[in-house]
Amino acid sequence: MRITGLGHAGMFIETVGGNIICDPVLGPSFFGSWFPFPDNRGLDWERFGREADFLYISHRHRDHFDPALLERYIRKDIEVLLPEYPIDDLEQDIRALGYTNITYAPAGEIIERGELKIMITPLRAPSDGPIGDSSLSVDDGTGSVLNQNDSHPLDLDALLHFGKPDAYFTQVSGAIWWPMVYDLPMDAKQNFAKLKRDAQNKRAMYYIDKVDAPHVFPMAGPPMFLRDDLFDFNGMGRNGESIFTDQKQFLAHMKELSPQYAGHLFVPGTVVTVDGGEVSTEQSLYTEAELAHIFDEKWDYLEEQRASRQQELRDEEASRAAVLPAAEMLEELKTWWEPLLKKSRTIRLGVGGCVRFRIGDLDMVVDFPRAKVREYAGEECIYWYTIPADLVSTNIRDHEIDWSNSIFLSMQFQVGRSGKFNEFLTTFLKCLSVDRIEYVENWYQEQTDQTEDAEIGDWVVQRRCPHLRADLTKTGKVDEDGILTCSMHDWKWDLKTGRCLSTSGHPIRSSKIDEVTDAVLREAS
Repeated sequence: MRITGLGHAGMFIETVGGNIICDPVLGPSFFGSWFPFPDNRGLDWERFGREADFLYISHRHRDHFDPALLERYIRKDIEVLLPEYPIDDLEQDIRALGYTNITYAPAGEIIERGELKIMITPLRAPSDGPIGDSSLSVDDGTGSVLNQNDSHPLDLDALLHFGKPDAYFTQVSGAIWWPMVYDLPMDAKQNFAKLKRDAQNKRAMYYIDKVDAPHVFPMAGPPMFLRDDLFDFNGMGRNGESIFTDQKQFLAHMKELSPQYAGHLFVPGTVVTVDGGEVSTEQSLYTEAELAHIFDEKWDYLEEQRASRQQELRDEEASRAAVLPAAEMLEELKTWWEPLLKKSRTIRLGVGGCVRFRIGDLDMVVDFPRAKVREYAGEECIYWYTIPADLVSTNIRDHEIDWSNSIFLSMQFQVGRSGKFNEFLTTFLKCLSVDRIEYVENWYQEQTDQTEDAEIGDWVVQRRCPHLRADLTKTGKVDEDGILTCSMHDWKWDLKTGRCLSTSGHPIRSSKIDEVTDAVLREAS
C-alpha cells in the first residue's frame, strides 16, 4: 500500500484493489481565506485524477470538498464512496457536479473489492462538522490505514473492530474561529488561544493513545491565511493569539509525551509505503532544505506565498454577489429564517435571547424567543456580529445553508458576546434548511439522558456526556475541585452544581459517592 499526501486532509491511497483519492483540495476555501499549507499546486493532479478508482469525501466542509478541483481533475464515472449521513446535503452536492456512480457505505459495514476492504465510520451529531463527519479505514492485505481526518469518533471500539492500523492519519490543528475574531483584549486572546491549542493537543493525544498505531501522521491543517486582514492569524499568530499548531510542532509535542509512537511529517508529496507492518516515508515534492524553510522560517515562506497568490484572492472576490440593499437583505433573511425559527423550539430556548447582526448598512436582530427577524431597535443582545455585506449577499444568492461552512470559517467577520459560548446559536447558523433543523431538533429531543450512572473518582455521574454522548467512564476526568473534563472537546462541568462551565445549558446529573451512600442508608432505615 502506498499513500501520497495531497495537502491539508487530502491523500491518494494506492492498494492492490484500486486507488482511493480522499478529500482533494486546492482552494482557496471559505471566501478565499484558507489555502493548504504547504502549497500543494506542484503535485501531479492529472495523474491522481486519471489513476483514481474511488473518490471519498469525508464531509461537506470546503477544505475537504473542492468542487472546482473535482470538476477539473476527477472523472464523472468514478465510484464515489458516500458516508451514511442523516441528511443528504453531501450527496446533493456531489450529484450536482455530475457524479452518479455512488456506493452508499452503511456505518461500520465493510465494503470489499477483491483483496481491498474499506469501512467508513460516520458521525451525525450537530457538532460533527456540518452535521456529519467521517473516517476511512482501509486494508488490502499488504497494509492498513486509518484516515480519521477531522472526525472525533465517540465509539472507538466500533471504529477499531476493523483492525489496528499500521499507519494513522489524524487532525491535530484546529478548524475554528475562536478566539481570533472575538471582541477581546489581546492578552485575553493570547490566553484563550493557548488554552485552545492545549485542548486540541490533548484531544489528539487521546486518540493517538487509544488507536495505538505504531506510526502517526498529523494532517488536516493548518491553513495558510494569505489575505492581508487575516495574515497575522497564521500558525499560533503573530502575537500568540491564534490556534493553528503545525505538523512539525505537533510531532515535537507527541515525541515528548509518547515517544513509543513513530511520528512522521506528512505534507504535499509525502509518499508513505506500508508493507507487512513495515512503514517508510519519502518526500517527492519538497527537498529537506525546502521543508526546513517552510517550517523553520515560516513567516518568510508565508510572505512569499502571499506575494505570489494575490490573483487567486482577486478572482475569489470577483465571484461574490453584488451587495443587496439593506431593506432587501432584511426581507430575504426574514423570509428565509423565520419559518426555521418557528420549527426550532429547542434551539430557541437554548439561545434564549436576541442576537444582533450588523451587515453593511443593515442593522438587524434575530429574536430567538419570539422567532422574529427585524431591524435592531436597541434591544439587549447576548451576541453581536459584524459581517461584510458581500459575504451575506453571496450566501443569500447561493442559498448557503451552513454559515459556519462559509462565513464563520472565513474569519472575515467580528463577534462579541455577553456570556459563555452558546452552542445552540452556532447550531442554528449551520442548519439553515428545513431538513437540518428538523434533524437537529429531533436529535436534541433524543438526548434527554436516560442512561445509567457511573462512578468517576469520588463522584456518581450520568454515564453519557451531555454534549455529544461520549462515555464519561472513558473520556472523563475529575480534578480535586470537583471539575469534570470530557477529553473529547475539553468541555467542563462543576459536579457540585451540575452546571456546564463551557457553554450555556447542558447540565449534568452528579452527586458525591458518600452522599449517595447516605441516601441509600436513609431509605433502608
